Amino acid sequence: MPHLNRRDPAPSRLSYRLHRLWLTPLFRFFMRSGMPVIVVALAAWAYLANEERRDALMLSLSEIRQSIEDRPEFMVKLMAIDGASTELGQDIREVLPVDFPVSSFDLDLDEMHRTISGLDAVAKADLRVRPGGILQITVTEREPAIVWRVHDQLELLDATGHRVAPLETRGDRPDLPLIAGIGADRYVGEALELYAAAGPLQPRIRGLMRVGERRWTVVLDQNQMILLPEKGAVTALLRVEALHTAEDMLARDVRAVDMRQPGRPTLRLSQPAAQDLLYSRTPDGDTQG
Repeated sequence: MPHLNRRDPAPSRLSYRLHRLWLTPLFRFFMRSGMPVIVVALAAWAYLANEERRDALMLSLSEIRQSIEDRPEFMVKLMAIDGASTELGQDIREVLPVDFPVSSFDLDLDEMHRTISGLDAVAKADLRVRPGGILQITVTEREPAIVWRVHDQLELLDATGHRVAPLETRGDRPDLPLIAGIGADRYVGEALELYAAAGPLQPRIRGLMRVGERRWTVVLDQNQMILLPEKGAVTALLRVEALHTAEDMLARDVRAVDMRQPGRPTLRLSQPAAQDLLYSRTPDGDTQG
């Protein structure tokens, strides 16, 4: 019989090794995911290696981005301010010099919020772009609660002691109480408590003066003063009010009521009253008639 050449069904050594390698999970992952990434990266590198092609690509991307930003639905055409007085509204427009129309992508709302919040009269601000191309600014304005005189200047403060605005003259806000002295702005809360506790004496109070940045002196009309202690000032003022109600003390010729030692109130008389009291005493120490 003639010799027949039969094909050997067994795989070759190379085929066997490649088959075994393909069965390796790491190799399959590399061929399916890693190799395409490498090929794409090499192609991109080869394309971008040319400077002209890089510039053309960046120009195309910039034109696409600009065309999207300049679409009418992204344009902001005007600014609306709610919750602010006329003066504050003008200040906001001055510190935000935005030229409308402008793309909403060009508005840095966080920076604009910080700028508006930095205004003394603004307690809270909220910014957002409303449908229709409107930059909506909603502010909560600080309410002046007291007038502070320091270094011959007048400032309006809110109830927390935060500056609201300068004040030209005291007559512009006669409805607000007055405090004076360095450091008085840090104790606005206590000053308002003193005004509230003054009761019938309140109409006579011309102002509260901070002395040595430690304590208050209540300045009344008719050149009278009430010297309060560092601690317990409200309680001391209530005691003075009680004495005045019972004895009509401040209706007499008294220049000062010293409450710096709460357990021992001291009255300071005017010079004529002190002389009358001195000369009215007899040698035995009793007062005459």
